[in-house]
Amino acid sequence: MFDSKFDVIVVGAGHAGCEAAAAAANLGSHTLLITMNLQNVAQMSCNPAMGGIAKGQIVREIDALGGYSGIVSDRSAIQFKMLNQSKGPAMWSPRVQSDRSLFTLEWRALLENTPNLDFYQDTVVDLIVQNEQVLGVITSLGLKIYSKTVILTNGTFLNGLIHIGEKNFGGGRAGEKASYGLTAALENLGFSSGRMKTGTPPRVDGRSLDYSKMLEQPGDENPQKFSYTDHTQPLTKQISCYITHTNLEVHDLLRTGFDRSPMFNGSIKSTGPRYCPSIEDKINRFSDKSQHQIFVEPEGWNTVEVYVNGFSTSLPDDIQYKALKQVRGFENVKFFRPGYAIEYDYFQPTQLFHSLETKQIQNLFFAGQINGTTGYEEAAAQGIIAGINAHQKCVDETPFVLGREEAYIGVLIDDLILKGTEEPYRMFTSRAEYRTLLRQDNADQRLTPKAFQLGLVSKERLDRVERKQRLSSATVEHLKKTSYDLNRANQLLEMKNDVIVSQTDKFSKLLSRPNINRQDLYQFEAISIFMEDQGIEDEVFEQAEIEIKYAGYIDKERKNADKLKRLENIKIPLSFDYDSLASLSYEAKEKLNKLQPSTLGQASRISGINPSDISVLLVSMGR
Repeated sequence: MFDSKFDVIVVGAGHAGCEAAAAAANLGSHTLLITMNLQNVAQMSCNPAMGGIAKGQIVREIDALGGYSGIVSDRSAIQFKMLNQSKGPAMWSPRVQSDRSLFTLEWRALLENTPNLDFYQDTVVDLIVQNEQVLGVITSLGLKIYSKTVILTNGTFLNGLIHIGEKNFGGGRAGEKASYGLTAALENLGFSSGRMKTGTPPRVDGRSLDYSKMLEQPGDENPQKFSYTDHTQPLTKQISCYITHTNLEVHDLLRTGFDRSPMFNGSIKSTGPRYCPSIEDKINRFSDKSQHQIFVEPEGWNTVEVYVNGFSTSLPDDIQYKALKQVRGFENVKFFRPGYAIEYDYFQPTQLFHSLETKQIQNLFFAGQINGTTGYEEAAAQGIIAGINAHQKCVDETPFVLGREEAYIGVLIDDLILKGTEEPYRMFTSRAEYRTLLRQDNADQRLTPKAFQLGLVSKERLDRVERKQRLSSATVEHLKKTSYDLNRANQLLEMKNDVIVSQTDKFSKLLSRPNINRQDLYQFEAISIFMEDQGIEDEVFEQAEIEIKYAGYIDKERKNADKLKRLENIKIPLSFDYDSLASLSYEAKEKLNKLQPSTLGQASRISGINPSDISVLLVSMGR
């Protein structure tokens, strides 16, 4: 079976591994996906959801590049929500609640129907390396499998150690063994490793909960979907989530277990995710808070299992149970399994090129949590880039790299490579200085032409994107050159309690008003007839609306981008008072005060300092 040499070997079948394997195989590389358990392909190890703030943009970008995460998310969704719709379109972020089991089944089905892709269940324990070039892998069964390139996507399995109170045991996640040997092999090759920690909350029996005591969170009335393809359809029925809260009694009960908590007794020495803290960390760090939100998330269509989002913990299981029973609606709760923390090895991503190939060993790529990230979406994004570039290496083509101005994926990888990370990296909209340009609605226009050039998407799909762009531009032009009826416009403005106009003007001016949206314009025949004649869908009209409403912001953002390129020449006074800047994030103040950079360029490369923080400094120093 392994006599012939593969083009690409992907180690690990999590979100990064699946996207990497699919991309390499779809580009024509003979690919082998090796995983410890083929029943757990693309397992949702933590929350049963895809997308969210900035993460939703990443899923759309993966889909625009020809990846599968968006398609699988749509096919396994039980609820869809567009988050942040009260804010500007740069902040709108799609999110689906997923059926955990169906998600895995859909991923496996797509992979099994992907040409050029083979599978094998085993554990990779070492690499075959000669003259600083990887030649293949060695498995726990002693097999030597050769390939032109290797992609490591090991998730939390490298020397994984699970903690529940004072108990700890090896494992990559609950019920699965850890992977040993590979970290030592990589360290022997000169790689520098570290330890990180993440955690997960209890899973409980939904039949034991009283939802009448909680706040219902239904999905969107008119749900959208992730994928730009016609392979999926929006949901026609949805399942609600719910919100409840902890209280002081819960906090007091949790504190009784602090002496047995691995977070506080020294058992856990690694760094956990700053933006997804455990419940014990929250009540310890924010002792002034009398309550914290708990999101009650169903695990699927045909299960009573519930994910208790916001209650991630590694406290003893008896303390977890006693405390959770004091949460409103959880008085009679029954556990399926307790929460736990897990420590695992990662490798500082500054050891990689932007293609995700390692600097030490040629043809070896890292993607996912092995690079210090957290989250399915961040992992999948790295996976598709690693898969593309492993193929590019096989056929002697130029590496595929996305810039910060082109995609959130570009921001993610640039941050990792240039700044590294000392804590699990999570994507936020604030990390992207060009976020008005990197919206969730235009990912196909930004990236699908690039994917077509690579060979990842069809000409038919490119034609659809170009048609969408053409119709959007035509809609903008029509709004800019067509005048509205004065009486009809003033009727609309009066109904909206807006200032009426004394003379007619173009529709673009009317649409620029904050209180007026595209739906309001459908009542004008000049608009409705044009839309019908041209066959323009609402999503196209939405893009035209965004371009008109936010033209000033987009122009301002481009000018700021030019300023940010000159950061190296801007000195920061040694006595600069970072604490006086209210708009500066707490993390930025903490790290700037500690490291005292001498220029804005240096400040911009500090891990945890976001482009928005640099903009705040730039404005302040300009004043």
